[in-house]
Amino acid sequence: MQTTAAALGLAIAIGTLCGGCGDGGPVPQRHAWITGLKPEMAARYRDLHAHPWPAVNQRLKQCNIQNFSIHECQIDGRLYLFAYLEYTGRDFEADMQKMAADPETQRWWAQTDPCQLPLPDAAAQGKIWSDMTQVYYLH
Repeated sequence: MQTTAAALGLAIAIGTLCGGCGDGGPVPQRHAWITGLKPEMAARYRDLHAHPWPAVNQRLKQCNIQNFSIHECQIDGRLYLFAYLEYTGRDFEADMQKMAADPETQRWWAQTDPCQLPLPDAAAQGKIWSDMTQVYYLH
């Protein structure tokens, strides 16, 4: 019994000392989207993302985005883009509005948006990317 009490006391002491151990940030929210990619614009889209604009990358980071990636695949002769990111901020909608208001991001989107082919659900809402729902996660 004393060993258990001593171990518990040690664990509490370590927890108190290390109260801020780790990154201390919020648990990331994972977001994913899908859209089509126009075949005639695919090379342009790939080139833009092979050479991203530093100001756009900086804005993504300022808006609490990390581990952002876009993947391409072909299904039945059609091209699709899958985007994944982790959000570590406290107000996703506010950060997305901040990003959308950024002139350099707007210029970037003016280059990338014409390359994309929204799926019907996104197009009906005036959006480019369709939201995806997470069905599994292994940490």
